[in-house]
Amino acid sequence: MKKLWFALLLSSSFLLAPDSSSSQDKSKDSKGEVTVQGCVSRSSGDYILSQTDPVKTYELQATGKTKLGQYLGQQVEVTGRKSPSLSTSSDSMAKMGSPAPTTITVTSIKTVAKECTVR
Repeated sequence: MKKLWFALLLSSSFLLAPDSSSSQDKSKDSKGEVTVQGCVSRSSGDYILSQTDPVKTYELQATGKTKLGQYLGQQVEVTGRKSPSLSTSSDSMAKMGSPAPTTITVTSIKTVAKECTVR
């Protein structure tokens, strides 16, 4: 009986734990996708999505017929799956630092504003 109470107590503590997800991730569905907004730029040949509040960057990976180049300099909303960064070049990381420790594999992207504004 004590084991049952301990199991119930332990499982309820997980339900009450605070959500550690980013406040900038607007939604998550059952497929593990996230939606974030930011500005598209390039760094070391990679497409980067930069947020200003909080300051955060993501490496973008296109899928299918998505062409990220047409979104350079624009504020966009990106939906995709987050994963650890795919950049593995130690030379570029040593010179530039790791610009984006997280990669978003883009499933959809849309323009929010034609130009990025600095706050």
